[in-house]
Amino acid sequence: MRTFDQKVVWITGASSGIGKEAAIQFSKLGGRLVLSARRQEALQEVAKLCSYSSDILILPYDVTDTDIAKSMVNKVLEKFGRIDLLFQSAGISQRSYALDTEFSVYRKIMEVNYFGLVALSQAVLPHMVAAGGGHLLTISSVVGKFGFSARSAYSASKHALHGYMESVYLELKDQGIRTTLVCAGPVNTPLSISALDANGHPTGVMDEMQVKGMSPQKCVADILRAIQRDKREVVVGGFAEKLGVKIHGWFPALFLKLASKQDPRGEIKL
Repeated sequence: MRTFDQKVVWITGASSGIGKEAAIQFSKLGGRLVLSARRQEALQEVAKLCSYSSDILILPYDVTDTDIAKSMVNKVLEKFGRIDLLFQSAGISQRSYALDTEFSVYRKIMEVNYFGLVALSQAVLPHMVAAGGGHLLTISSVVGKFGFSARSAYSASKHALHGYMESVYLELKDQGIRTTLVCAGPVNTPLSISALDANGHPTGVMDEMQVKGMSPQKCVADILRAIQRDKREVVVGGFAEKLGVKIHGWFPALFLKLASKQDPRGEIKL
């Protein structure tokens, strides 16, 4: 997808953070937007910021309600007739140590970050194949590439996404399906505020690493470049995050030594 003009872009998690900024930037590039999240009022506010787009469908959708994924797809097709890019950024994080974390937290995070995404992808893919192609973009995380303290459930859910998306790429690349995995480092969004604690409650605390993370504007701009360059996977973040991924791949023992010294809610330092 070299250009986004008149392309139908469906964004989940569009009410805040990366999804919200993606809606704004895609609107400026002429995209026809589908905005999904749980809160309709928040989506309506985002739509007001997308004044460059003349065609927007507000489609409230809780991704954990996997039984309605096909009906959601049908609503988009009734409006636009096709889906060119599915930009899935809905997700929830975690801030708790494995020893303390209730099993229900693992299940909830997998429902949101993995099963919800897979259900919608499975509902969209047959229509993309029939149309001759399409693009799945998934907001993962650098902790989809490696583990990190106080992220056992979150990291596991992102690792699962990598397995699914790479398999889809291998199976459907010859049928016009493109995939992009965005391994994002800390971004200055409310992700850590809504992150679940050991008992499944939002922490309500903004991490230092989120405060000092890259801006959503820069993050989405980098994602757009990755799409235009047909990147199957891209690490979006600062020097420390990109170096951390490389060290993990080349020198895993050194990575574990460095990672063990990190403050799980503090600024990443290598």
